[in-house]
Amino acid sequence: MMTAVTPSLSDEQRAIVALWYEVNASLSAYHKLTTSFGSAQMAWTATVEAWRQLGIHYTHLKRHEQPAQTRANIDKIQQARVEGRYGLLFADQADYPAQLLQIYDPPPVLFYRGNLSRLHQAQIAIVGSRKPTAHAQKITFDMAQYLAQAGYIVTSGLAMGVDKRAHLGALAQTDLAHQGRTIGVMGTGIDVNYPNHHDQLFSQIIEQGGCIISELLPHTPPHKHTFPRRNRLVAGLSLATIVTEATIQSGSLITARLTSEQGKQVFAVPSHIDNSNAEGCHHLIREGATLIYHPQQVIEDVSSQLSHQKGFGSRVPPNKRTPSDNDNATPSAQVANTAESPLPSAIAHHPDPVAPKHLQPVYEQLDWHGQDLDALLLATTLEAPVLIGQLMELELLGLISVQGGRYLRV
Repeated sequence: MMTAVTPSLSDEQRAIVALWYEVNASLSAYHKLTTSFGSAQMAWTATVEAWRQLGIHYTHLKRHEQPAQTRANIDKIQQARVEGRYGLLFADQADYPAQLLQIYDPPPVLFYRGNLSRLHQAQIAIVGSRKPTAHAQKITFDMAQYLAQAGYIVTSGLAMGVDKRAHLGALAQTDLAHQGRTIGVMGTGIDVNYPNHHDQLFSQIIEQGGCIISELLPHTPPHKHTFPRRNRLVAGLSLATIVTEATIQSGSLITARLTSEQGKQVFAVPSHIDNSNAEGCHHLIREGATLIYHPQQVIEDVSSQLSHQKGFGSRVPPNKRTPSDNDNATPSAQVANTAESPLPSAIAHHPDPVAPKHLQPVYEQLDWHGQDLDALLLATTLEAPVLIGQLMELELLGLISVQGGRYLRV
């Protein structure tokens, strides 16, 4: 369903859309203009010469010289919005996903279709090859289905192969309460169905209560440069990224890198060593991604992280938040009330564990970011066999885990 929209855009919102159109969705040009002039309105009303002095690209200058054409495009977008073909979401609005504001270059406006509330629920990205093996297709579908049943939203890029199987797995729910738990991020304009034969998938996502978004202007066709941009939004929206199968050249490795750069966890599914379709996953595992063979492992790791990040998805710093009635709700109620709590029912907060006395010196050296063995040897001054033995004890007690060669609290 499309959430209610206001009948018209404010002056500042019209200016944002105008700038976004005139710079052809260039993030660097948009931010240079709004930073230099103080607002989108001031930037849009500035002269062409003022833009030229800032070093704005000549193609953007040519568009700025034609304000009538810009206004005509804004009117078309406004008309489509009023007709309910898609909605607009601006970065200063409360409904804009707070997690995107944490990335380096959040888009000033998002175009969307479907259930906007999905953007505020806890998401896990699943990405991978456009030509996956039959085995990888099954794994992807099953993982997405499992995660959706556990209360997570499955986010992916609407491409062929793994992306499509991820969306379909999330949608394959018999319980109506779990349907529509997927978000598709487009590498085209919101009104451009790509690939062409994915029309049915787009419709199914929207009809079942999912959401489709794009930062690109309507009518923007697919281009090799638009898909890495899409990937950063997939990573930015999600708590973690799973790569189920990928070649070494796969664009999903871009999503994995961006996820890691944003300080989030990357998971990879292993395969046979002679499977060239899985070289990307094996590379990620060598570089420190967490090897998984069941989606519950993802849930456990993400839940552990979130139990120490109580301000997830909020625009308000954690230490400034006030308790709400939802704090005393049941886990299932917290999942349903996405405005109050985006965390799925799989997440539970436990009191801080206490390590046995003889293990406390090692345990106190650990955090939730992880330490490698060399760093722990230096910090504890223990002999390697003794340290390894104590780490094994802590792991058997369920107090720590090992991820990519790093020891961290759980």
